[in-house]
Amino acid sequence: MSATFGGRSGLQGKLSRWLRGRRPKEAAGDGGREALLLAAAAAGLPLAPAAHPAPGYRCSCDRVGCPTPARHPVSFAWQTQSTTDRAQIERWARHQPDANFITATGMVHDVLDVPLEPGREALERLLGSGVEVGPVAESDDGRMLFFTLTRGTPEDEDEWWPCELDCHPETMDEHPGLRWHCRGSYVLVPPARLPGDEQRVRWVRGPEHALPDPLSLLEVLTDACSRYADAGHHGAAWPLRH
Repeated sequence: MSATFGGRSGLQGKLSRWLRGRRPKEAAGDGGREALLLAAAAAGLPLAPAAHPAPGYRCSCDRVGCPTPARHPVSFAWQTQSTTDRAQIERWARHQPDANFITATGMVHDVLDVPLEPGREALERLLGSGVEVGPVAESDDGRMLFFTLTRGTPEDEDEWWPCELDCHPETMDEHPGLRWHCRGSYVLVPPARLPGDEQRVRWVRGPEHALPDPLSLLEVLTDACSRYADAGHHGAAWPLRH
């Protein structure tokens, strides 16, 4: 259902080919879409239906000038609606064949969301160092999503790190470009379609990989994002999705 980098043997060659632009093959057709969604749910990712692209780079929702076309849930009750129930997800997938799906973060998993270029660099470093990396998705709008275990609600609120972190100037320099999707947030789950020709969100490493502790990835991700920012890529180029 998704590509993996497999064992350590031949790892660097596989990484190099992928970094030159090879993309994992996902199951084709509606059956493949449903299978990928069910695999995500089976891994514990709670899902809910989301909007999808409409002609003319528009959103399927009825909001005029939707600021996040095809990237948001269709229901305001998405947090309580999100589920891993197989029968419910099958019904949604079959009755809403064009719908994207979101996964609600902060319940079972969090998502570390970084710009694509430093994300690819960080993934290569993590795998090359033998760090256990969980599911990873990439989006054609220039983001890479690292799925991790949730931290829940830390006792010390100073440890709470919201997904809007990089929209605040006082924190932008410290951790540029990284968003921690946790309690009250969501991301699109592959396979998803974005406005534009063949713009998608896809798995790089599928949901069959165990969710890691987010802190095991954080140092490498923040270092890659910091060097990306130092090279002249500023936060204005990384708009928040929601």
